[in-house]
Amino acid sequence: MTELQDLIDRADIEALQAEFTDASMMHDLDRLMALYTEDAVHAIPAVNIELSGWEAIRAGTEAMEHDWEFFVQNTHPGSIRIDGDTATGRALVFEIGRQRDGRSVLNYAVFHDGYRRTPEGWKFTERVYEVRYFDPTPLAGSAEVVWDSGDEAAPKGTSA
Repeated sequence: MTELQDLIDRADIEALQAEFTDASMMHDLDRLMALYTEDAVHAIPAVNIELSGWEAIRAGTEAMEHDWEFFVQNTHPGSIRIDGDTATGRALVFEIGRQRDGRSVLNYAVFHDGYRRTPEGWKFTERVYEVRYFDPTPLAGSAEVVWDSGDEAAPKGTSA
C-alpha cells in the first residue's frame, strides 16, 4: 500500500466515524445503517447490549432513540490501524443527554471499531462502546432555548 493510499484510507475512516455521529444526532437511521456491513456487531457492554446484523442494530437503535428527550454526541478520532482491506481503530466520545424518564447522562467513552473496505467504501464491522466515565447528576439545562425578548441574538440570561 502506498503512503498516499494510507492517508486516503485514514481520511475515509475518520469521515465514517463523523458520519456515524451526524446520522445519530439527526436520527437518520437509514443513513446510519448504511455505515455498517450486513454482518456488523454493535455492542455496549456496560448495559448488556450486543446487536448483530442490520435488523438487530436498527431495532436496537430505534429503541434507544425513543428513550431520549435529547442527546448530544461529540466524537474525536483516535488511532487507526489499516491492514489491507480491513482496519481497527478507536473514536473518543463525549455525550450528554436526558432520558424521557428524567435520568441525565454525561459520559466519556471510547468506540473500539472494526472496519472493512467495501465497494461502497469503508464500513463498520464492529463498534463496541466502552464507558470510561459516567455522571448521572441531573442536568440543569434544557433542550429548549428560551430567547430574551430584548435581544434576538442571545438566549435568555446571557449577553450578546
